[in-house]
Amino acid sequence: MVKRDEMIELLTGVQSSKRNYYTELKKTIAETKKKNLQLEIINDVMKSFNVNMSMDGMLKNISDKLKTIFFIDHISLSIRKNNQLMMSNLYPMEWKDSGYELIFYKEKSLFWEAIDSREMVYQKISNGSRIQQYLELDILAKMKMKCVLAIPLFSKDNIIGVLCISSKKETQYNHADLSFFQQLSDQLAVCLENVRLFNEVLNSKKEWENTFRAVKDMIIVVDINGKILRMNDAAKNDLNLKDERNLEEAFGQETDFKKLLLKCIHTREPSYEELKLFNQRICEVHSYPVFNEIDEMDGMILYLKDVSNKRIIEAQLIQSGKLAAIGEMAAGVAHELNNPLTAVLGNSQLLLRNTEKNDLSYKLLTDIYHCGKRCKHIIQNLLTFSRQDEYLFEEFSVNEAIDQVLSIIGYQIEKQNIHIEVKKEEPMLPINGSIQQIGQIIINLLLNAKDALENCHSKQKKITIASNIHMEGEKKWVTLSVTDNGAGIQADRIQEIFNPFYTTKKAVKGTGLGLSVSLGIAEAHGGTIKVNSMYENGSTFTLILPTHIEGGLEYGEHFNYR
Repeated sequence: MVKRDEMIELLTGVQSSKRNYYTELKKTIAETKKKNLQLEIINDVMKSFNVNMSMDGMLKNISDKLKTIFFIDHISLSIRKNNQLMMSNLYPMEWKDSGYELIFYKEKSLFWEAIDSREMVYQKISNGSRIQQYLELDILAKMKMKCVLAIPLFSKDNIIGVLCISSKKETQYNHADLSFFQQLSDQLAVCLENVRLFNEVLNSKKEWENTFRAVKDMIIVVDINGKILRMNDAAKNDLNLKDERNLEEAFGQETDFKKLLLKCIHTREPSYEELKLFNQRICEVHSYPVFNEIDEMDGMILYLKDVSNKRIIEAQLIQSGKLAAIGEMAAGVAHELNNPLTAVLGNSQLLLRNTEKNDLSYKLLTDIYHCGKRCKHIIQNLLTFSRQDEYLFEEFSVNEAIDQVLSIIGYQIEKQNIHIEVKKEEPMLPINGSIQQIGQIIINLLLNAKDALENCHSKQKKITIASNIHMEGEKKWVTLSVTDNGAGIQADRIQEIFNPFYTTKKAVKGTGLGLSVSLGIAEAHGGTIKVNSMYENGSTFTLILPTHIEGGLEYGEHFNYR
């Protein structure tokens, strides 16, 4: 007989209600856990996002998370760029090993269908005709996948790619699952867009920094107090700075430079000056003010361009123009003087023939003849020195160059009570070069020696010009030295005398280019110029030239020094 309590349960259905209640409760708890896991997945995806993390690593991370609540065996990411869709990342890497291309065309593409419809596309994979319709299904079938879900990725209403999720088990996704996948894809799209923007900024920064470093002129960014914030490689090398410092340390006591910066600060406008900086280097200096958001000046950009070589070339062009004018004038003078000189020389010779040597007029006629020849020789040398032809490298002796120069300026120097002593090595080895260019070096050295003696109080002013042969191992060098007993050069200035535009003479007497140009000519001939000087005890400048320029200009080649 049925007990009373059991009869009541059967009649009222209480036991059945309890079973249904627990079933629904378990189902609700499972769904809640699933939703919590989904939220954790989205949260983990965002937290694990790192611009330095590879996208393959991110897909692996997403795949591992999704496998805890879904049957997922493959995940891939395809990026749309310039109306082309290309698979950029996948996990695992089976697709790459399939031999298929990773570019998808619109004609037979499941991914493009998701893009065009702007909706998720779910497709079961079987052996039916549907496989032939999409390239992706054909590939996934060979990978033994049973279903695929293609999810378009949106960024600001633009589709930037497709997320593909596939499984080897036929899986049905309900509305909540699809909603989760859409949220996941939206977060992934945000990550992709952030990566793209970050890379754009990073690439722009790299391009700017590479351009900044590549500029050969000095660029320095400073704050309003003169602290160096940034400088390019040219500035670091030229200023010899290894770290960021203050302009005071970089430029020392360059007062003109400070004035330029103060002018820029006070006027709040770009400033420009051409200044002599860093041991007589001529620089074009530009200062540009930098303003912040509230129009306050908080720094400057300094641009320095070394134009020393440019100014040297300009000065040499001016000098070339002067020499060209002298050459034309000398040619005209020679033309005008040659005719009367010919008459003087010819008539003096005729008179000498008809005059006895013991006659008093014989010596006078002889002096007239020799002075006429000397005038003709001077004019010829002047024409040779100032001619505008291209200089020809040929064999000659430095002794010839000494004689040629002394015939032009020797008398001028001796008129100032300066004795010239000549010591020439005989016989002298020939060298390959331009006699006009070597003559220009000798003239510069002699005129510098003359100027050094002008302010000297020595009773016996003397210049010694000597040529010698110097042996160094098996190689022979020709040396030409010019020595004076004048004022000499201070020890701290010897390193600067060959710098362009450096001079201790008055503006009307020197440009500071003589020694710089002379050194350039010597180096072009494969040689150099050395100096030995003691302050108030005179100086010796020595021109050193090889007897043969190995690897240089061969005999007969043209050399045009500017």
